[in-house]
Order: sequence, then C-alpha cells, then structure tokens
Amino acid sequence: MAQKMTDEEWRAFVSNGTRTGKLSTVRADGSPHVAPIWFLLDGDELVFNTGKETVKGRNLARDGRVALCVDDDRPPFHFVVLNGRARVSEELDEVRHWATRIAARYMGEDRAEEYGARNGVPGELLVRVGIDQVVAVKDLAA
Repeated sequence: MAQKMTDEEWRAFVSNGTRTGKLSTVRADGSPHVAPIWFLLDGDELVFNTGKETVKGRNLARDGRVALCVDDDRPPFHFVVLNGRARVSEELDEVRHWATRIAARYMGEDRAEEYGARNGVPGELLVRVGIDQVVAVKDLAA
C-alpha cells in the first residue's frame, strides 16, 4: 500500500545515485516545458545549472515557478515532486562551484573538474529553487 515518505526518506531518495529530475517550467504562453536535469539538494533548496539561452533558462528568467519530479520506475514504484520558485545567478565562481559538485554526483569525482570547467562558464546559470511543497510517495504497487 502506498505511503507518504518522511522528510528524511524523500531527501535520501532524490539524492540517491544518479537519478535525474524532470523539471517543469512555465513558457511565455503559460504552457509547461519539461526537461531532464542533473541536480543536488542544498539544505532546503534544489540546485542545478542551465544555459541562459535554453528554453528552461529563458523561462526561469521570466517566471521562477517550477516543479521537479524524481521517480523510481521499478516496482514497487516511488516518486517525489518538489514545487518552488527559482532564483538565477550568473556569478561565475558560484556557477562553476556548483557545476563541479553536480558533475561529481553524475559523472564521478574523477571527471567532476572536467565537467565543472565545461559547465561553469559565461552564459550558464546557477539556479536555486526554494522548496515550497513536497509530495513524496513510496511503495505505490506494494
């Protein structure tokens, strides 16, 4: 039977391994845009990088509302949806720092600097999302 995850459980779930998030932003016409992202949790914030001129980068600059879904598509199935508002920064030291930390999670420590250098450049954004709402469910098919 499906159960709500505790705060500790959902944080561990979204931070486990290399699960990507599916980020939804709001287009200028109000329709949703969804894209996969690499991310980290930093306390009560979701942190990721994106290009300033990408669809999600432009959407976030105009309207900071986001939703992120992280799921496990294997039985018994689990998911977490985080909702919040994004703040963007082009502060290059921060962009590079977080690009490197995020790369360590997804590409491994041995390639983190390489990806941090690639993704921590002018034209890239650091995005911090204050998490306002969490829906976290485990064992959907149990």
